[in-house]
Amino acid sequence: MRKLWFITNIKSGTATPAKADAIAALFAEHGLTLVGRTAFPNDALPTPESLDAAGVDTAVLFAGDGTINAAVAGLAEWSGAVLILPGGTMNMLAKLLHGSTDPAAIVAAAVARGRTIALPVVDLPEHRALVGLILGPAANWVRARELVRAGRVRGLFRALRHAWRRTFGRGIRLDGVPGLKHGAQAVFVRAEPGRLDVAAIDARDFRALTRLGWEWVTGDWVAASEVTQCHADTFRTRGDKPALALVDGEPVMLEPGSTIRIGTTREMFISTKQEG
Repeated sequence: MRKLWFITNIKSGTATPAKADAIAALFAEHGLTLVGRTAFPNDALPTPESLDAAGVDTAVLFAGDGTINAAVAGLAEWSGAVLILPGGTMNMLAKLLHGSTDPAAIVAAAVARGRTIALPVVDLPEHRALVGLILGPAANWVRARELVRAGRVRGLFRALRHAWRRTFGRGIRLDGVPGLKHGAQAVFVRAEPGRLDVAAIDARDFRALTRLGWEWVTGDWVAASEVTQCHADTFRTRGDKPALALVDGEPVMLEPGSTIRIGTTREMFISTKQEG
């Protein structure tokens, strides 16, 4: 970890220009060379060829889950390392890799004891989810979420009405997940070493939704009574039409009968957690 390329997205949850500049200043303090910067989405993400031509050995990502996913997908076969800094809302990858959400502490620890590891991923046709995959009618809330994030009121009521109607409509059905309730409103899939953790949400009245929301905010929402948790190494979607899904929060369309399986990345992510 000597020559860095810094990728930011100031439209992500907690990333701001001031914080990005402060992090860039940290690199020099630790004797690291900042070769270049990318302000996504205004700038195109760097390619393995461009990073190699610049002599870069580490790509540093300060952004949300969607930007991180896009950047990692483009660098999947690159020989360098990737350092994730918390620039989103939940920052689940940063917590997984570092156990911390302080960028300054993470950079210092990466210089002192960073090591590269592989991560389990949710593997699906043409996409990989590093944080998680959401299937089912509840994925339709993504349009309303984006309007709120952009501060756009126009069209919000229509998006909310559409999402509400779809959420309480016909649920999702999957093959290959024993014990999973059929017709769930949402299924959250997360990769664990060697298996997929599959949690199905089925809350169809205001009381159930309120209880589920309280569990989500105050503790482990998977423990709520409206959630059924199962495990599998592979499964398939059912139906005869393409279905909306969220891959690390970003919308994609899955073809009928798509296969979702456990996968793994190469050893590319810098972790600062103590081994074991």
